[in-house]
Amino acid sequence: MRSSIRVLAGLLATASSATIAHAGEISGSIHDATGTRSLQAVSVRILELDRSARTDRSGSYIFADVPAGTYTLEVSYVGAEVERKAVTVPSAGRAAGDFDLAGIGGGDILVIGQAANLSSALSRQKAADGVISVLTRDAIGQFPDQNVAESLRRLPGVNILNDQGEGRFVSVRGLDPELNATSLNGVRVPAPESDVRSVALDVISSDTIESIEVKKSLTPDMDADTIGASVEIKTTSAFDRKKDYYAARVEGSYNDYSGDVTPKGSFDFSKRLGDDFGISGGISYYKRSFETDNIETGGWDSADDVAYAEAVEYRDYDVARERLNATLNFDWRVSDTTAAFVRGNWSQFGDHEYRRRTTFDFGDSTDISGNGASARISDALDANDEGGFTIERDLKDRVERQRIRTVSIGSDTDTGTWKFNWHASYAKSTERENFSLDPLRFAHDFEGDGVVIDWDYSDPRAPLYSLSSGADDVNDATNYTFDKLEVTTLSDSRDREYAVKADLARTFAMGNGDFTIQAGAKQRWRKKSYDFNVSVFKDYDGDFTLADVLGEQTYRLRGISLGPVASKTGPRDFYLANEGNFELEAYDTANDSAADDYAIREDITAAYLLGRWDSAALRVIGGVRMERTKNVLNGNVLTERDDDDFASPLIEPVRFKRSYTDWLPSLTLRLAPQDDLVFRAAGYKSLVRPKLSDMAPRNAVNEDNEAVFGNPDLKPYEAWNADIGFEYYFSSNGAVSVGGFYKSIRNYAVTQTFDDFTFQETTYDELRTTINGDSAEIVGVEASYSQVYSMLPAPLDGLLTQLNYTYTYSKGTLADGRTISLPSSSKNTFNAVLGYEKGPIDLRLAGTYRDRYLDEIGDGADEDRWVDNHFQLDFSGKYKVSDFLRFTVDVININNAKYFAYQNFAGAQRLLQFEKYGPTFKFGARLTF
Repeated sequence: MRSSIRVLAGLLATASSATIAHAGEISGSIHDATGTRSLQAVSVRILELDRSARTDRSGSYIFADVPAGTYTLEVSYVGAEVERKAVTVPSAGRAAGDFDLAGIGGGDILVIGQAANLSSALSRQKAADGVISVLTRDAIGQFPDQNVAESLRRLPGVNILNDQGEGRFVSVRGLDPELNATSLNGVRVPAPESDVRSVALDVISSDTIESIEVKKSLTPDMDADTIGASVEIKTTSAFDRKKDYYAARVEGSYNDYSGDVTPKGSFDFSKRLGDDFGISGGISYYKRSFETDNIETGGWDSADDVAYAEAVEYRDYDVARERLNATLNFDWRVSDTTAAFVRGNWSQFGDHEYRRRTTFDFGDSTDISGNGASARISDALDANDEGGFTIERDLKDRVERQRIRTVSIGSDTDTGTWKFNWHASYAKSTERENFSLDPLRFAHDFEGDGVVIDWDYSDPRAPLYSLSSGADDVNDATNYTFDKLEVTTLSDSRDREYAVKADLARTFAMGNGDFTIQAGAKQRWRKKSYDFNVSVFKDYDGDFTLADVLGEQTYRLRGISLGPVASKTGPRDFYLANEGNFELEAYDTANDSAADDYAIREDITAAYLLGRWDSAALRVIGGVRMERTKNVLNGNVLTERDDDDFASPLIEPVRFKRSYTDWLPSLTLRLAPQDDLVFRAAGYKSLVRPKLSDMAPRNAVNEDNEAVFGNPDLKPYEAWNADIGFEYYFSSNGAVSVGGFYKSIRNYAVTQTFDDFTFQETTYDELRTTINGDSAEIVGVEASYSQVYSMLPAPLDGLLTQLNYTYTYSKGTLADGRTISLPSSSKNTFNAVLGYEKGPIDLRLAGTYRDRYLDEIGDGADEDRWVDNHFQLDFSGKYKVSDFLRFTVDVININNAKYFAYQNFAGAQRLLQFEKYGPTFKFGARLTF
């Protein structure tokens, strides 16, 4: 009866019989010697047959079709002693081959601390089919950093792009984050933001993560939508450990700028309910309050050979961010060969941002003098009563919430001869604003009032101003009258995807290895939409000046004053109390509320066929993948009406349909002539589909006659990729690797800005759209070195290092023939970690560097936007009080690294954006039991 129930359960879980026994099998499970952790990616060999296998995340492996006899099993794992065991395989039945591995030097080196994380990560890298980098947590749930993005920057070839001083988007091999794909427990994660495909990984907490794999080369069974890498995040499973596990963590976070202490806490667990069923999960909460001082310009111009900023903005940000994450996973061993699972994740990111801004707008100025390092601008008028300038003071009060939800169900069957897995998933990401003032603006036009402003550009990052005359008028809050208010009543971005896939493989045992034929199919249904509604007010019935909502500034950049600013909460309170006095601009409200809306469907049908050869020394994987893409694009085209009888522009809903098919061959080789040496080579074709927002058939024009147009005819990136490299694994815990890569891309997309551009018989002061380039090439080298120095005499035997460097050269050609490096592509990146762990002490100092990169493409080289290089230093320390209690301290951005964007204009770097954040300090305790 019991076996019948097991067979029935297996049929329900996998639609195949998973319980048929095969004569001549060897199976087992491998754990660390302390009995704490299942060891994944252990290499298992049958020496006499030259057959090999690798353990899964539960530490299990299986060989089928093994002739009767006695054999020697050999297992190897980075950081552990190589072990051998003789097993006798009966003519019918199964032989057990279990191992408990001890780390080199003994103790708990395989399960706890930085050395355990390194050992686990290198083992998975070594066992992988293609080029891969891995981060893992240890047995007590420690992950290298506070969020997924911050952790990933430690890996070879990986860096991150910052937002407000926090790492958010992942760049691999110096390439644009849009060229990556992200999955969570096998579920492709859609993007919450309306205008990107890439996922901001700071939304996901590291407290519930088991591992992150960055796969830089592809095989036919993988989704082909990546040129940089496939970032695969996995949460915990009850079968990752042999014992139950509970951990709680409490921290405080202090930002040097804001002066606030904010909380962080988490709880995660793993519990087995019998031998075959387990549940795991966790919840985490983190609130961070910080401030940012910022300077931006609206581009540069020249008059009488004097370079000057057309507009200078001084911005003071006060930000509170809250992150809430929860995971819950169920794992079921249906039989000896089948495992089923249900995995769920919920992440929420809330962002409340106050921004006070003072803007000097010199667009119509006529009285400009100076030299290369300075400019004097006066509000004097010319003979035609033209000239002067405007000073604006505004406040943005924005509340935004992002959510990511994923749920998946499936099962994996491995009989040694047959493999079958299926996976169904649902993912939804949203970003929503319900009420934001963005912005409330006061302004005053200075025309012939005798105001003179001297600008000092000697520091390219922070232009200073001084008021030679007219200071009292400039700093008088009553002079700044209400100019404009935009109330975002709804900003609703939604991105959801359903997917189902299945794979079937048959393995044939050969004389000196295994040959596998595998096929599979996948269907994805995706819909992304954006709905934006705003109320625009440009007049107020009564008197309303900045003095009515006056506040205090907290701007810290030396030598700069914002002058009078609004308070953080006063404008919202004033609007709500006097809403009826604000006069609605019906035309602008209708225009702005319709311009950005879109809804897009993207359905992808994929299938593949591959062949695989596996022996102890050689692995070859070759095959082809087909992906067919169908798009339905919906948006609005707006046409301006000059007739005052109309209260809105002409809004014309439009729809486009398109489809295309890609055939994507690949070949991967892994050669290991000896256990500690691995050579890899891979060649494959991949693609990256255009951003859905860029394809949306829509247009928007602002009050400055600046237009943005979508392009429904955008083609996907198509890339031929090649990787080659070698890895050497030390007899102790460590490795060195060197690899090269080459990518040839067609149809790469660039967002380009054109000045004074005529489109459809209308001339715009500035037009921005996304177009396909011709072709591009990327070539590079990445190298890494990791080592635990356990061979050194005490106390130096606690040292470890992780070093990696990546060089990336990229070149593309624009439609006008201009040659550029690809956007968001950094030429040089490196990461360095110096760690020490011995006894109760665990210390780590980490530095990361990213070279400058092209951020946006202008009408010419002197209008391109560049982001300067960035180096950041972080520290983390842990002190073990007991086996159950550890105290922690982290310092993020020790060196107060800053953000600087510029354009190369008139022979110098000219400021576009500069930000300063200050360091963040975290301190807390972790309790494990």
